[in-house]
Amino acid sequence: MFDSITSLSDFFFDPDRLSFAILAMLLCMVVGMITGPLANNVNPLSWIVFDMVFGRIGSRLDRSTRMTADLVLRGMILTFVSLFLIYVLGLQMIKLVAAQPFYGMTEVILLSLTMTGGSVWYSLLKLYFALDKNAVSKGTYLTIARSTRNDLNTSDNFGVTRVGMGMSALVISRGLIGPVLWYFIAGLPGAYIYALLAMLSWRFGKEGFTKGFGRLPLALERLLGFVPDMLAGTLISMAGLFTPTGTMTKALLAQMFGSKQAKYDQGGKGITALAFALKVSLGGPISDLDGSVIKRDWIGPDGATAKLEAGHLKRAIYINFVTYILFMASLVSAILWSGILPG
Repeated sequence: MFDSITSLSDFFFDPDRLSFAILAMLLCMVVGMITGPLANNVNPLSWIVFDMVFGRIGSRLDRSTRMTADLVLRGMILTFVSLFLIYVLGLQMIKLVAAQPFYGMTEVILLSLTMTGGSVWYSLLKLYFALDKNAVSKGTYLTIARSTRNDLNTSDNFGVTRVGMGMSALVISRGLIGPVLWYFIAGLPGAYIYALLAMLSWRFGKEGFTKGFGRLPLALERLLGFVPDMLAGTLISMAGLFTPTGTMTKALLAQMFGSKQAKYDQGGKGITALAFALKVSLGGPISDLDGSVIKRDWIGPDGATAKLEAGHLKRAIYINFVTYILFMASLVSAILWSGILPG
């Protein structure tokens, strides 16, 4: 039995992959804070590249005037074709890493392209300073609008802050835990396949309100993102314990028994945990960049305020940072644990 546990440990807690994941996270943290978000988008760089290729093709196929069945079929074709191409790309990456390892840095850099980190803090701090000075302009929330695909031109400061806080929770599962987990399971191809599905869901899923084109990528991403979503909710709840005015217990209970949980497509357990940890109301209807109305639910404790200000955003940034550190600490612990187990 102990041999079985050891084999399972070796499968999920490969010290090399754990080390590469930690280095990739550190790279995302440092580079993101220095350069800021590329193309005004805090999502992983792989998403931006995938969107330039598959997003542009998909936008030509996803027309609201078409029948639902037609849109579903077109979405399936794009999804399967793009998955095949990214799988082939992933196999080529394995060959590249084997031929040109550069002391492991090739794999670290390639993995970091599926993740995000410092650019999230960069964009949210920019919004925080603008809110604190009551000087919010389009330039201060442009990155958040593009990263969430939410139209913030008609939103007030409260609405912009809610979207920014929601983004801070969502990127934990989609832009951090998800790619790392699938990297552990299937190497670089696994990380890139997850990143592709997350991008397609972000681009065409409309948070579950797609007419049909985004149904398949949403379903597949929901399947692959089930465990990352749970881990994100747990870590964000734990981060609430270290945050001024935050709470952990209510955030955990809300995910298990609460009636006001966010649906997976609308942020899942991460946004639920953040709302209950900070005792605020997140979500609410909004329009996306394509002009579609996204009728999101309101998430948070009864009586919680939705009029969120700079102070709320500051605590959300803090929770995001602490969650990042907690996840990194869990990987370091896994390295130590895998070293203790006999080979």
